[in-house]
Amino acid sequence: MEDEVFEQLAQMFNQLVLWIAAGAMIFGGVVPYIPQYRDIRRTQNAEGFSTYVCLVLLVANILRILFRFGRYFETPLLWQSIIMIVTMLTMLNLCTSVRMATELNTKRRSFIATDSKDEEIKVPKRLFLDFEWSYFWSWSRFVDYLQCVLGFTLLAAYVTYLLLDSTVYVESLGFLAVFTEAMLGIPQLYCNHQNKSTEGMSIKMVAMWTSGDTFKTGYFLVTQAPVQFWTCGLLQVGVDVAILAQVYYYGRYPQKPASHAVSHTTSAKAL
Repeated sequence: MEDEVFEQLAQMFNQLVLWIAAGAMIFGGVVPYIPQYRDIRRTQNAEGFSTYVCLVLLVANILRILFRFGRYFETPLLWQSIIMIVTMLTMLNLCTSVRMATELNTKRRSFIATDSKDEEIKVPKRLFLDFEWSYFWSWSRFVDYLQCVLGFTLLAAYVTYLLLDSTVYVESLGFLAVFTEAMLGIPQLYCNHQNKSTEGMSIKMVAMWTSGDTFKTGYFLVTQAPVQFWTCGLLQVGVDVAILAQVYYYGRYPQKPASHAVSHTTSAKAL
């Protein structure tokens, strides 16, 4: 009797751990962006956050969802992708609103400074349908980003539908999805190397990335996720550790920046 009670308790505990782990997987990826969102709203300044972060994560998670049609993986990972897509669209909406307000304010100041009542400084519209590569992912309206994301999703879904029976395509799709996300830290790694500094970076945030990616990779291994997931997860942890090493090295041995013209841009994960 006691053994049965003990087994039931053990099963309940294991189920609870699985629920907690699944919840952490679903919502853990978006947690770092909550302070970023609040900071942008508070300061009305989105210059510290690159919208290319949103581009990379949107592409990666859309491809991951399509990958599931050809190769099953855990449902929490599916919900993680859905939540991340919603989060990135929310970030894009906020950044677009803030930057549009900044552009309007700047134009108004320039108009007053010219002392001209007959001329108005006009800023060219940045529309998705213009297909101008110089304005790619720098549009002035949130709806243009939605058009781009929707167009990419429909195109990728159509190609996936046609090639769903191809094992090579399906496996390549899965690898591309997780590899894209794994490369998020590379721009920051390169930027730190170019600047010979990690000034402006939050060590706590880098530690949060590392712990989160380590947990995620462990989850992939325990749940026997497709090999692409845990392989790229290990790569992502390696990039995080490299950034931490830069924080330590440049903090202990400060060096003169390679170029003052290079700004300390926020990384693909950074707040």
